[in-house]
Amino acid sequence: MASSTGALRRILTLGALTAFAPMSIDMYLPAFGALQRELHATPDAVQRTLVVFFAGLALGQVVWGPVSDRYGRKPPLLLGIGIYAVASVGCALSQSIDALLGWRGLQALGGCAGIVIARSMVRDTYPPVDAARVFSRLTLVLGAAPILAPLAGAALVQSAGWRVIFAALAAFGVACWLAALALPESLPPAARSQAVQRPLHRALHTYAELLRDRRFIGFALSGALGQAAMFAYIAGAPFVFMQVFGFAPQQFGVLFGLNAVGLIAASQLNHALLARLSSAVLLSRALRALALCAAVLLALALWPAAGWPGVALPLFFALSSLGFSFPNATALALAHQSGRVGSAAALTGSLQFALAAASGWLVSLSARPSAAPMAAVFCAFAVLALTAQRTLTPR
Repeated sequence: MASSTGALRRILTLGALTAFAPMSIDMYLPAFGALQRELHATPDAVQRTLVVFFAGLALGQVVWGPVSDRYGRKPPLLLGIGIYAVASVGCALSQSIDALLGWRGLQALGGCAGIVIARSMVRDTYPPVDAARVFSRLTLVLGAAPILAPLAGAALVQSAGWRVIFAALAAFGVACWLAALALPESLPPAARSQAVQRPLHRALHTYAELLRDRRFIGFALSGALGQAAMFAYIAGAPFVFMQVFGFAPQQFGVLFGLNAVGLIAASQLNHALLARLSSAVLLSRALRALALCAAVLLALALWPAAGWPGVALPLFFALSSLGFSFPNATALALAHQSGRVGSAAALTGSLQFALAAASGWLVSLSARPSAAPMAAVFCAFAVLALTAQRTLTPR
């Protein structure tokens, strides 16, 4: 009983660590209007605070992965969470959009340690089939953030202003740091990389090997492109629903939460289906569903008479399909990476957030008062994800 309780506590903690990104993104989305007004910023400048965060997540994981392979998981994890908490305070105290951009970049660099090291700990602890099930469970914890964060953010921005949102994120960082203290070290000294000399050269060599590994890159890239489609939605949804369709922050929070419910439900169905179907089969079917729903989304976004339901409904089903693609793509990418799990997890995450940064940047280019730009970028990345899975992954 004690061991099962300990395993549950570990999964909850790892889920919280992987939630740094959605908590830091989703919680302040309802505050975009307040940020524009108080910091005298344009809508595209506020959207760049998302792009900077995505870029920081992509860059930071490239560093934290090899560091955790060399020095173990816990020391860099605790350091990264500490940086995140301090940067969150800096965000709360920012007096200009440029200052906020800088602190958001540092916040991402610290927070991504939790994301990449949590994935590494799962792969250290569980064999590939069990890892896919654990990633599905992490998605359950991870999915709570997009439900609760925008609702909490909307309530905070209405009652106390946008700065309190970042103060709450700092408190979340401190709570995660304390919880991480209780995690056991999952990488024993004998299993660590011994590349004491020329660590940068060794890290680059490892990444080059991974990029040449067709088994790895096919699954990592198809999963990352699917995630980039979701970030087109995250970057564009506040503008589309609150400014184009006239939603109040609270209404937007409810809509955002409902989409997260679909993602959670799909991830738990994925957990059950893994008893009968392989991760590769589930991934293939999920990406086909994602591409189909994205095509419907784009068609309806180009038809003004469809209104907000014509955008919201296909988005719900498209985002739900990611509850199948994310855990399976991640588990398959890390399945055969003994000795370089941290680097593989880092490169997987870096691909995801580099493409997310590109996705958010593309959405921010258009000031057109329509859902079409968001839908077009979403559809493009969904189709690319399916193409990568079909052409790059082994049969």
